[in-house]
Amino acid sequence: MEKIIEIQEVTKRIKGKTIIDGISFDVYKGEVFGFLGPNGAGKTTTIRMIVGLMGISEGDIKIAGSSIKTDFEKAVRHIGAIVENPEMYKFLSGYDNLLHFARMSKGVTKEKIDEVVELVGLTSRIKDKVKTYSLGMRQRLGLAQCLLHDPDVLILDEPTNGLDPAGIREIRDHIRMLARERNMAVIVSSHLLSEMEMMCDRIGIIQQGKLIDVQLVNDFVNGEEIIFEFEVDASERAKAVIQEALPQLQVQQTEVGILVSAVKEEVPLIVKHLVKEDILLYGIQEKHKTLEDRFLEVTNSKEGVVHA
Repeated sequence: MEKIIEIQEVTKRIKGKTIIDGISFDVYKGEVFGFLGPNGAGKTTTIRMIVGLMGISEGDIKIAGSSIKTDFEKAVRHIGAIVENPEMYKFLSGYDNLLHFARMSKGVTKEKIDEVVELVGLTSRIKDKVKTYSLGMRQRLGLAQCLLHDPDVLILDEPTNGLDPAGIREIRDHIRMLARERNMAVIVSSHLLSEMEMMCDRIGIIQQGKLIDVQLVNDFVNGEEIIFEFEVDASERAKAVIQEALPQLQVQQTEVGILVSAVKEEVPLIVKHLVKEDILLYGIQEKHKTLEDRFLEVTNSKEGVVHA
């Protein structure tokens, strides 16, 4: 995979306070990279530094090999971004907004405008005034603006904010399509963790300005351990038995039995101990964690309870 963004030991200080603390990660062409963190963790600050809206105190950010600090114009030429909400003239049509925006970039033809309009699914409404657009349509028009100059990188900060379920799915499908068919790198920041799980290839978690982890979504969510639910007749006794026999395992009591975090090879051993103590076993079910479960586990373990 080809690197398109390199975040190199980036630090940001404001009035002597460290907001971003030496974070480093890469983003590759053709992937959707999810940027997660509690409110105030530093997600938007990092995004603002990537697009050049905020200066870097230490370190560097390179886009397609060009430094944001030393070769700004060349670096940002590769980026299309919506930071928070897309801004447009509501009294103009969608098409006139794109025409106005196109004048800021060299070589954007009317054919290119028509292409991006079709790509984001606005062909039938593009001549209507923006004030008649739904929030989802405005988000799609914002996406079209970002794509006019054929960027290699698309950066979307909370792209599904305020959208209904149908609008969220539309934006998610467009993002996946751009990464897959256009080989574009997409960085998405969102607090909707269920959406991020369906949308992203990899995720990076930031908390209090520090990068905690960067992993493939599947690896991060599932890891090596799996949660198994054992349906038994005496859950309290079953929990005590497994905690004594296999103290390395995490055991939680439920209404129907116990939840045990274990690798698959340990399941027969758990069954053996339950049967040995005459605990009736009615069923075993594999329970899958969600990105939200793992996100809260990781951030809570680092410092207290946070809000995603």
